[in-house]
Amino acid sequence: MRICYIITRSDTIGGAQIHVRDLAIALRNHGHKVTVLIGQNGVFAQELRTQGIPVISLRYLVRPIQPFTDLKAVMELVKTLEVLRPDLVAAHSSKAGWIARLAAYKLGIPSTFTAHGWAFTEGVQSPLRGLYMLAENVAARIGDRVITVSQYDRELALNLKVVPDSKIVVVHNGIPDIPSSLLARPCHDTAQLVMVARMDVPKDHALLLQALASLRDCPWRLKLIGDGPFREHYEQLVHRLGIAERVMFLGTRKDVPEHLAQADIFVLASKWEGLPLSILEAMRAGLPVIASDVGGVREAVRDGETGFLIPRSDVNILKARLLTLLRNPDLRLQMGQAGREVYEKNFTLDIMIDKTLNIYESVIRDRRRQRSRKSLVRKSRESKQGRRSFR
Repeated sequence: MRICYIITRSDTIGGAQIHVRDLAIALRNHGHKVTVLIGQNGVFAQELRTQGIPVISLRYLVRPIQPFTDLKAVMELVKTLEVLRPDLVAAHSSKAGWIARLAAYKLGIPSTFTAHGWAFTEGVQSPLRGLYMLAENVAARIGDRVITVSQYDRELALNLKVVPDSKIVVVHNGIPDIPSSLLARPCHDTAQLVMVARMDVPKDHALLLQALASLRDCPWRLKLIGDGPFREHYEQLVHRLGIAERVMFLGTRKDVPEHLAQADIFVLASKWEGLPLSILEAMRAGLPVIASDVGGVREAVRDGETGFLIPRSDVNILKARLLTLLRNPDLRLQMGQAGREVYEKNFTLDIMIDKTLNIYESVIRDRRRQRSRKSLVRKSRESKQGRRSFR
């Protein structure tokens, strides 16, 4: 199978980029021919090339909505796909999803789109929300299948009548396992907390920092892994809250599993989500997770069993749940082990790859059947016309 993955951004490595990377490597190892088409040229393109994955940079595929540039992106992609002649186009991220499905439709190539959280999901404050819904509805009509990474996102699209039921399926995120040496023992006297998240609009680092500022009497230290436009703001905030000496800003890291192995509690405060890979990484490491109850988070985190879910923006409940785990090392260990078991049963890379491949094969098979039926109908009509002419 020849597969072209298309994703918008190369300047960052977030959940969608990691998802595409893991899929590309796994499918290549299964014997499929994989090429990644990506907007511009940046750290993600470099990462893929390091892994031996062919990458093509698209000049006009950019994140902002720019109608004239977006039209150029469609034409650029059409020309590229004409050369590559893939069996399937698999798009990721909203902008790439719209452009890729248009280009694939023009060429008659089967296509899928994976939504890593909708641009119109609950919690997103945007005057363009209606436009996003309309664009997804149009794109869903010309694409073959929409994959969501959570049941929450599937139900949201169905309830808003954005995607028909026959075209949308769920494949939960999955990630590769780690060696046993990177499993955590979350029972240190001074609890090590970790939040792995880009410092941008969807995340709520400020909520976590405010909660911890009121827990100065407890022994804890916090590592913030990730970068983004709000980093300077948060660096100033920890000084204003008086907790700067207990918070470490580590930026973007390639050794996240090593930091999770040393940790005791994982926290992800968010305003909206799809199904965050960072939570799965924490569960894989055997850490208890405290996370905002948004998007598909509750499909991974089992409240009171593998960690705690907190209402969006509720600093008081976050503080209470942090205090519970800070004071109970045995509970941290118990919840961490339960989280590891949930990961092994539901969120491994092999599970995700098997389900994804089945969808790809189904999409290609269905399209071939459609073409075969159309061909038979056309031949039947031609035969009838020929008989009439003979008479």
